[in-house]
Amino acid sequence: MLFLGHRTLVSISLATGLALVGTLPLRVSAGQSQFEGNSKSNFCTHLLRGEIFSKTELYFGLSKPDGSNVTEEEWKAFLSNILTPLFPDGLTVINVQGQFKDSSGKTKKEDSKLLILLYPFSEEKSQKIEQIREKYKYYFQQESVLRTDEQICTSF
Repeated sequence: MLFLGHRTLVSISLATGLALVGTLPLRVSAGQSQFEGNSKSNFCTHLLRGEIFSKTELYFGLSKPDGSNVTEEEWKAFLSNILTPLFPDGLTVINVQGQFKDSSGKTKKEDSKLLILLYPFSEEKSQKIEQIREKYKYYFQQESVLRTDEQICTSF
């Protein structure tokens, strides 16, 4: 028999409970109306008073095939002329460093820009994101621009 102190057991119970929040029925008590929901959407919109948005991340490598890099001035022009007009409501850009295997199988390390977009999903916005990817690949001779997508709960 394994003995766990009461603090360890409480910690395990809390961690397990938090992991199950998105899947178990939830009840609001203490004078509030009863609500049962078993989806992340219900948890977001009813309990957190948030909205479900799409979150897209785009990873832009800054190394060009000729050995030069996308300059800060070139990036700022891309941001002003392409990104901002397509997503005028807001966006976030973070400087990051990454590595990847190129088409020849060689691992490359490079400075990159991470673009984060939060928006109510629509096919039109998804197409705008594809325009961004294609334009960046064309302007800066890139093999690819990595795209990741997920649904998240947001509150402004």
